Amino acid sequence: MGTITDVIDRMREIDRGLDPHDGVACFNRVYLKVTERIAHELTTGLFADPPFVERLDVDFAGFYLAAVDAAGRPARPWRPLFAARADRSVWSLQFALAGMNAHINHDLALAVITTCAATGRDPDDDPIHHDFLRINEILEDVESEVRRSLEPALLKLATKDAETLKHIVGTFCVARARDLSWCSLQTLWPQRGHPFLYDNSVALLAQTVSVMGRLLVTPVTDVPDLWDLDGD
Repeated sequence: MGTITDVIDRMREIDRGLDPHDGVACFNRVYLKVTERIAHELTTGLFADPPFVERLDVDFAGFYLAAVDAAGRPARPWRPLFAARADRSVWSLQFALAGMNAHINHDLALAVITTCAATGRDPDDDPIHHDFLRINEILEDVESEVRRSLEPALLKLATKDAETLKHIVGTFCVARARDLSWCSLQTLWPQRGHPFLYDNSVALLAQTVSVMGRLLVTPVTDVPDLWDLDGD
């Protein structure tokens, strides 16, 4: 993947190739919206360093695309989403949040490390954290939009099932996840010269994120008519 346009083209290709009910398709649709928004904002002045942001976006997407291409054996943080992708008692929002959990809580810190190392930058260099926070705004907007799409469907659920679903999806917040990801980055960055320590820290992070992913795809109730994120 060379540019953000290449990433968008690949995500659209994935979308065309998957059943809309597939759990990975649910996440892919959300991620595509985010990436399209970032591509637009690269030209509006929102970001202080657009070339770095685009490089980071491409490196970041590479982790997700590697999971898609992993022939049924994705990296550990992605396994809960891929294992549950055909379960019709898991809601589309759950799939979307499980993907965000894997991608933000695990992949994002590694992507920043990859991009900084490739460009000779340090995560604390200006304006890397500034632009990181601007991306937060885009993610939070899209997350809010997706959550709002669930509200009409919740009204059709029995109270117990609705409360269960709200409890599950309430365990994940994009802003909090990105804050934690930045903390993970600050821990991992100085460990790069110590492979044993670095690899063990990454493995522990992957295990923790995987546990959260399994929680997020806890089956709630069958949703044959309420699957799509757009409320169709």
